[in-house]
Amino acid sequence: MRILIVDDDPLAGEMTLAVLEEAGHSCRLAEHGLEALERLTEDATFELVVSDLHMPLLDGLELFQELRERGLDQPFVLLTGDDPAPLLEREPGLHACLAKDDSLEQRLPELLDRL
Repeated sequence: MRILIVDDDPLAGEMTLAVLEEAGHSCRLAEHGLEALERLTEDATFELVVSDLHMPLLDGLELFQELRERGLDQPFVLLTGDDPAPLLEREPGLHACLAKDDSLEQRLPELLDRL
């Protein structure tokens, strides 16, 4: 699967990229929501977006909403250090919302196996 990872924290972005590439996916990294929006507008071959929630300029939820307004409907997984349940309630169109914790390395590839 071709995945765009969006994270303003270089270490977190690289960790997510490594986990997903190890699981056999082809990934690209965007440093913030505006860069991701530009890439997704120019290249519709991304099959999934995995984005951090808290980022400057355009946060993960704003990115998701902007993509939907533009008619881009790739599955969208939000990663957060916050409690994910209220975020899913607030934005039910998200494919998933996962906590950034020790289990992410296992849960994220498992989630993508079900897509």
